[in-house]
Amino acid sequence: MARKKGRDINGWLIVDKPAGVTSTAVVAKVRWALDAKKAGHAGTLDPDATGVLAVALGEATKTVSHIADALKCYDFTVNWGAETTTDDASGQVLRESPARPTADQLRAALPGFTGQIMQVPPAFSAVKVDGERAYDLAREGEALDLAARPLWVDSLTLIQADPDSARLEMVCGKGGYVRSIARDLGRELGTLGHVAHLRRTWSGPFEAEDAVPFDRIDRESQDWLESRLLPLEAALEDMPMLRATPDGARRIRNGNPGEVTGTAEWGETVWVSDAQGPVCIGRYQGGTVQPERVFNL
Repeated sequence: MARKKGRDINGWLIVDKPAGVTSTAVVAKVRWALDAKKAGHAGTLDPDATGVLAVALGEATKTVSHIADALKCYDFTVNWGAETTTDDASGQVLRESPARPTADQLRAALPGFTGQIMQVPPAFSAVKVDGERAYDLAREGEALDLAARPLWVDSLTLIQADPDSARLEMVCGKGGYVRSIARDLGRELGTLGHVAHLRRTWSGPFEAEDAVPFDRIDRESQDWLESRLLPLEAALEDMPMLRATPDGARRIRNGNPGEVTGTAEWGETVWVSDAQGPVCIGRYQGGTVQPERVFNL
């Protein structure tokens, strides 16, 4: 019997991921519930983390990189006094410290963790080492010496400070590990730290208040879930939009440069639409756009 391929369904479903579920499992559940042919997500959340997971369906998967590259906001709690194998509460305690930072000490340290910083990922992360995932090597007990990577931290704000913990909010770019921030803050403050709670409150244009609770995905009808879909172009709101002429749209859909109306900077990434909807993402070339990703809607 031939395997059913699923439906051609396009758009974004924003899911409020609970703790204890992997990002991959969320995508699989959404794809199953909507009987979608194709699905993916824009930015992995740790299994113990909660909050915004943007699931792309169909042609929206061609816009995933734009959400993955966008700023994201995290609300998290750091527990002081212990460092763990995973840099969060799920790991085994490696070291302990009786020292505790004051709120003033913590505020004074935060500027050193903003702007363009270098960050060493946690040992238990999806970073590849000689073609293998770091978390697989870490589970086998291999000692890892991961290289520091650049990270843009737009802001890091103290929300609440208690004797044994602190709640913070971080807005950062692609590839940031909140667990590494907790670990490195602890060391900077003369103690040790790990993440006790982590929630992504928004990701690019997608916010938690607009998200579908994960436990409703298999309880609601397909029609209800489809009513919660955001259009493909929701991922492109910070990108200039130009309008294709009828002939330009035809040429673009065939993979060729096409005529557009409107203007942008030469070489700027834009998205193009016509009366039928999104046509492509491409580069503006002074009156025409060279397509890079063409939408088959």
